[in-house]
Amino acid sequence: MYVTGRLPILVALGIVPVVLLSLTGIDAWAVAGGWILLCVGLALMDAAAAASPRALRVERRIPRRALLGQRVEAELWLANGGRRRIRGRVRDAWQPTAGAPPARLALDVPPEERRRLVVPLLPRRRGELRSEFVAVRSDGPLRLAGRQARLDEPGALRVLPPFTARRHLPSRLARLRELDGSTSVQVRGQGTEFDSLREYVRGDDVRSIDWRATARSSTTMLRTWRPERDRHVVIVVDTGRTAAARVGDGVRLDAAMEAALLLAALANRAGDHTHLLMFDRVIRARVTRVDGPGLLPALVDAMAPVEPQLIDTDWDAAFAQVRALTSRPSLVVLLTAQDAAEAARGFLGSLPALAQRAHVLVGTVTDSAPAVDARPDAADVYREAAGARTERDAAAVAAAIGRAGAEAIADTPDALPPRIADRYLALKAAGRL
Repeated sequence: MYVTGRLPILVALGIVPVVLLSLTGIDAWAVAGGWILLCVGLALMDAAAAASPRALRVERRIPRRALLGQRVEAELWLANGGRRRIRGRVRDAWQPTAGAPPARLALDVPPEERRRLVVPLLPRRRGELRSEFVAVRSDGPLRLAGRQARLDEPGALRVLPPFTARRHLPSRLARLRELDGSTSVQVRGQGTEFDSLREYVRGDDVRSIDWRATARSSTTMLRTWRPERDRHVVIVVDTGRTAAARVGDGVRLDAAMEAALLLAALANRAGDHTHLLMFDRVIRARVTRVDGPGLLPALVDAMAPVEPQLIDTDWDAAFAQVRALTSRPSLVVLLTAQDAAEAARGFLGSLPALAQRAHVLVGTVTDSAPAVDARPDAADVYREAAGARTERDAAAVAAAIGRAGAEAIADTPDALPPRIADRYLALKAAGRL
């Protein structure tokens, strides 16, 4: 049972007769007590006359997946199996990060009929969002009170990474088509294969002239080359404690996912095989042997429920998992944060063995330098000093990564994904991948 806002209003209306009767000499307390008992009795009778909400049958229709920040609609179908009309309100018990509206939905279901209610959702957190039940309130005829019931009907919505770095993909695909023979821009190097012959134009590399084909024809012929396909690109996303650090508007793990998705989409279009590993001390997500149009859906679906773990990453185990994914990786991209030399000893100790077998890129998400006022106070000075110390430590770690045979790339959450994609294209153009 519950009471509505009409009951206290009805009780308050009794103040007027109580005051008037008290002026005539009648006991005001007796009148007030009688009025309150009358109101309570009316509320009990109203609740007893309300239709039972347990006569409702609930059916959900929810999209299986949605992008973070994307508006979706969850449908509730309520069927009245009783003989009385049910009027009241409904609230779907989504967790707060689902972004469901706080207001209850109005309900009016005649007997042996059903109604459709729409619950708009705006997810604010990646992962699995759930609603375990629906709370229904059935009003009495006077709407002073009513009956309330919880109807168990679980529902779930998987919220995927938003992939905002998708906006960088068209320009990178255009550059990839240039490398792949769609235009006259061709590069010869290790890791490229012969594509076709075409006529020489001014500005082409004379070293690519095919003299035998030129002798057979009346024009100068040029060999064109394209990067080799079927390379194996392994993306390792660190889900340890450093991935939980706040950078920009999110955490490092979210920015690492954006970089991984952009690189995977580009490598997939280039004809390379992409493998994903999210690891700290155990495997949090793994995608392998998936190519073509199904790659990106598989990646975002695997990434969605992964959250940072407040533990140190076991890099020996992580690199062992890389070797288990493929025996011949051409490019390994490690998306991690190695800011301090003392904390990066385990990572730096395991890195040279991996760098001997493949080209290794180490991508790190950094925060932009805070703006300092023209007249800084003590807090600004300490903040700037801490930022300078962090930059110095990061530079020392980047130098150590270079000595280990790998390549370090560090940038802000918005700039890191396109930088890693550009480096992938540069390796393709140079014939090193």
